[in-house]
Amino acid sequence: MPGSATRPFSRFEWMLAARYMRPKRKEGFISVITIISLVGIALGVATIIIVMSVMNGFRSELLSRILGFSGHMSVTGGANGLADYDKVAARVRGVPGIVSVYPVIEGQALATANGVSLGTSVRGIRRDDLQKMPILAQSLRPATLANFKGGSYVIVGVGVARRLGLFAGSQITLTAPRGNVTPFGTTPRIKTYTVAGDFDSGASQYNNAVIFMPMEEAQLYFNLPDAVTGLEIMVADPDQVDRMGEAVQRAAGPAPMIGNWHSLNLALFDAVKVEHNVMFLILTLIMLVASLNIISGIIMLVKDKSQDIAILRTMGASRGSIMRVFLITGASIGIVGTLTGLLVGVVFCLNIDAIEQFVSFVFQTDLFNPDVYFLTHMPEKMDPTDLILVSSMALGLSLAATLYPSWRAARLDPVEALRYE
Repeated sequence: MPGSATRPFSRFEWMLAARYMRPKRKEGFISVITIISLVGIALGVATIIIVMSVMNGFRSELLSRILGFSGHMSVTGGANGLADYDKVAARVRGVPGIVSVYPVIEGQALATANGVSLGTSVRGIRRDDLQKMPILAQSLRPATLANFKGGSYVIVGVGVARRLGLFAGSQITLTAPRGNVTPFGTTPRIKTYTVAGDFDSGASQYNNAVIFMPMEEAQLYFNLPDAVTGLEIMVADPDQVDRMGEAVQRAAGPAPMIGNWHSLNLALFDAVKVEHNVMFLILTLIMLVASLNIISGIIMLVKDKSQDIAILRTMGASRGSIMRVFLITGASIGIVGTLTGLLVGVVFCLNIDAIEQFVSFVFQTDLFNPDVYFLTHMPEKMDPTDLILVSSMALGLSLAATLYPSWRAARLDPVEALRYE
């Protein structure tokens, strides 16, 4: 009866909203706008989830490759290297939070094989320490490690092997600029080695440029008979390297220089973080456009149902009841669109490798060239926080887009709506 009020979000309001979401044939244009709004929200949610997951996966893979190939921290000597490195390593191992410390020698050399030359980075390392590097342990064959001894064998990256046409047992010639000192100056050091095998770090930057050499041979080759270029340090928590720098410096002594992965790659990871945030803001515009479609669709629906609203108001429906009907209509579009987009995004991320291979096969192109993108495959890492944030934002925008047209419907004057009927 007039003057009575319905309970908020009652069965009557839900029933009326469900009828309005199924317009008649003459209201087909409104239905098209509703479908466009739903698809727009679904695509926006799915796109943001996919892009955020790929960027999270890229950062995670990038971090794991960098930290798995090099130490979390480093202790480096001067031009003559780090002497008494075993004693320094023993002192550094006593610092709380240090997992392992191993000496390395790093130098540049020109690698030549089969008439092709390539600039490479040569790393001298002990075999036991090489086996402890998690990123390499899984890619090195037992025969490769067994041959990695003495002064005649080296291990090359798969990219180096591919470019120079190398395989196990091949000969490779290394030319280093710092060689023997003669009365006529320093002459380059040239020596031929046998390839013990190759490694695959999963990162093209290392695969295409790094060669491992036994420690003792590297000391002779780079004229560091009693020293190394530095120590690589692995810690329990890589995110705490900045706080551990002072303790490691005290243990190593005043002369060596301390570095860590964070300071060496700060610009790279800051760029990835900025790109992540900017992409999130840009892709949010997709959902904003879809939300505007909801506004136009609900406004057209209100205008088309003005007579129904006037009759309901004269029968006793309150303004709040009318407003809630259209709120339910708009919110339902947002909920269905968000859930659909969430499902599409998650399924896409779980099958991203298969989708990448399929698209590459159809278009006969390499979508993820390892020579360009550092990594050898397209990574993904879904973060539950991102899923919740994206879903909440989509629902919030959908609900906000429904408020104004719902308020207009509630403020409709029944007398004016029925004046010319």
